[in-house]
Amino acid sequence: VYQNIELRLSQEMIDRSLDELFGLPLAQGSASRFKIKAAQVYAATYELLLRRLRHGGLLHVDETKVSVAGCQGCVWVFASLDTVAYVYTQNRESEWLRDFLKNFQGVLVTDFYSGYDALECPKQRCLIHFLRDLNDDLYKHPYDEELKRVGRDFADLVRPMIVTVERRGLKVRFLKKHRRAVDRFYRRLDLAPPGSAVLKKYRERFARERGELFTFLHHDGVPWNNNNAEHAIKAFALLRQVINGVTSEKGLREYLVLLSVCETCKYQGVKFLDFLRSGEQDIHRFATPR
Repeated sequence: VYQNIELRLSQEMIDRSLDELFGLPLAQGSASRFKIKAAQVYAATYELLLRRLRHGGLLHVDETKVSVAGCQGCVWVFASLDTVAYVYTQNRESEWLRDFLKNFQGVLVTDFYSGYDALECPKQRCLIHFLRDLNDDLYKHPYDEELKRVGRDFADLVRPMIVTVERRGLKVRFLKKHRRAVDRFYRRLDLAPPGSAVLKKYRERFARERGELFTFLHHDGVPWNNNNAEHAIKAFALLRQVINGVTSEKGLREYLVLLSVCETCKYQGVKFLDFLRSGEQDIHRFATPR
């Protein structure tokens, strides 16, 4: 399990290596059976991770495509600062999230995928995604002076906030001073001339998303970006290189149970192999004395 999930070795390579390195001539498919058994053993651990995430005060979410038996599905990652869990769905439709997160009372940090819009909880949209979109359009429209001005104004608005976070942390008592700068930015935006079609798009977007761009100024401990979820999704992307298109839906769900355990161990600062060998079921309890 450690070789398959942590080291991303294929099950075929694991079967062969056990024979060549340790003289264990196991039947073909033994690693697959080990993985199935381990997913069963840690099913309760996985459910505990999901429960912790849904009842926490902060939740990062992201999603990515995956090929399962020739069909396109979607893997979602949910992450807090100390817990990670992955969930598979057969498509990118987001209706299931309403039920999945119906009891979530914290702040949800997301990108700008419209599927998150209907979730009834405070949201912090990733400012890095917004700045990336704005920079892409500035590159495509290098002679749009009004768009350049708005881009500079927004960068000048966000930059001091990031400096405060780096110096003081994600504390409202230090960040609330930037709320007046947000109000000034929007007043200036309202007074600006109509401008080009792309500028009109951004004026509408700024207005539509105002309540979710600066949530971190009103809540302690809420990041201004979704780096936590994006870091967690990269762990699945590495595993996907091993399993993409060659596993069943059931097999993928088993992988996600074990990957959730593996990544949460990293967030907790303990070794995945140590946890597997311990016989423990609760990662947080295992990590506490360490």
